[in-house]
Amino acid sequence: MSDNEFLRSIEDNFKKAASFLDLDDGLAHKIMITNSTYVVRFGVRLRGSLHTFTGYRSVHSEHFEPVKGGIRFNEHVSQEEVEALASLMTYKCALMEIPFGGSKGGLIINPSDWNETELERITRRFTQELAKRDLIHPSQNVPAPDVGTGEREMAWMADEYKRLNPTDLHAWACVTGKPAGKGGIAGRTEATGRGVQYGLQEFFRHKIDVEKTGLSGNLKGKRIIIQGLGNVGYHAALFLSTEDGALITHVLERGGAIVNENGIDITALRAHIMKNGTVEGFDGFVKSGIEMLEADADILIPAAMELVITEDNAPNIKTPLIIEAANGPISAKGDAIIRDRGIVVIPDLYANAGGVTVSYFEWIKNLTRIRFGRLQRRQSENHFNAIISGVEMMTGKPFPDDLRDRALTGATELDLVRSGLEDTMRQAYIDISAEWNANPEIPDLRTAAMKIAVQRVSSSYSSLGI
Repeated sequence: MSDNEFLRSIEDNFKKAASFLDLDDGLAHKIMITNSTYVVRFGVRLRGSLHTFTGYRSVHSEHFEPVKGGIRFNEHVSQEEVEALASLMTYKCALMEIPFGGSKGGLIINPSDWNETELERITRRFTQELAKRDLIHPSQNVPAPDVGTGEREMAWMADEYKRLNPTDLHAWACVTGKPAGKGGIAGRTEATGRGVQYGLQEFFRHKIDVEKTGLSGNLKGKRIIIQGLGNVGYHAALFLSTEDGALITHVLERGGAIVNENGIDITALRAHIMKNGTVEGFDGFVKSGIEMLEADADILIPAAMELVITEDNAPNIKTPLIIEAANGPISAKGDAIIRDRGIVVIPDLYANAGGVTVSYFEWIKNLTRIRFGRLQRRQSENHFNAIISGVEMMTGKPFPDDLRDRALTGATELDLVRSGLEDTMRQAYIDISAEWNANPEIPDLRTAAMKIAVQRVSSSYSSLGI
């Protein structure tokens, strides 16, 4: 599937949602198209010769600044893919009520072709090129990790930006997803997977939506297929299995799949992959591929790359519920087939927004230069200790030890991040569900979510006189 199709899928979703709004044609077109894309080709002398790399940074919408979006390192990165992901970021931030515009970046590179020292030099040179155009800047454009990048690369980029701007007080806010010791925030690594969990939990609180799938109850015992056990898929699978009692029955990875109808031990599988670089050799291994998306289960979580469900395999999907942990895993044509078959899809612009939500928290932390909870944690402990002492005095009975410990443990940064993420995910789903159920002409959650996002972007532009 081409990157052009990915971009067209997002534009088709936009047009469908915009049809439910009274938008001027000119404004609708302005919202849909990408504002700008910067293409850079830079040289780095490595291994005795000069190597030229091509990178991109797209800005889809500046209705809010800074704009926000990850940077991926992948040999298949293209301008169309980056522009599609930038537009998705605009709608995602608007839906989650995060005051960022949408952006995205990419570098055409296979990270495994280079050692760590070489990757650092390449990353720093890419940062220099972006910084020339303020395409990395704490108040204008804030990258984050994506496919092929992580805390390490973000630390390099932040440090390079700081070298270029030594007097910028907020320099470390130029990127998010940094290591904890370099201005990062607790819970950022798990954020997207945790957001998937919170999204599913909230879905199952809405009985009217659950009934449309033919499922019932909550997540306990639900059979789940995970496609991709990277950072997002791993954390989603881990939390759903250990905290919600769901059964991860299928894990699809490059080189094969793991199948266990009694539930896969996700921690053990992750350790096996980290040690061996493959799922092969783990209990339940089958040498199978993408067709395992069509296995029998309750919930399907595509958590890898875009366009894995298309018109070719959509007719064979058996799960009544899909939650898009990856960006754009279902093509527009595949989505139409899925919808016509009555399968409910929790869309990507909501489902994987946990990452940008916690990135927003990290950005705030960097600007304020104080970790969350530092001012109020002990005050909260003292406050509840006084209440417990009063209860004991009035009743003449000791407060239960387990409840005392819970009440007197003040919130850590991780507790506050998780709380903020859960609140954001829950409220966003409440809005989407209400929109979906209020208008019988809105066909699915994706259209409802996109309608909300487009309406908010439109309102922002209107307030600017555009």
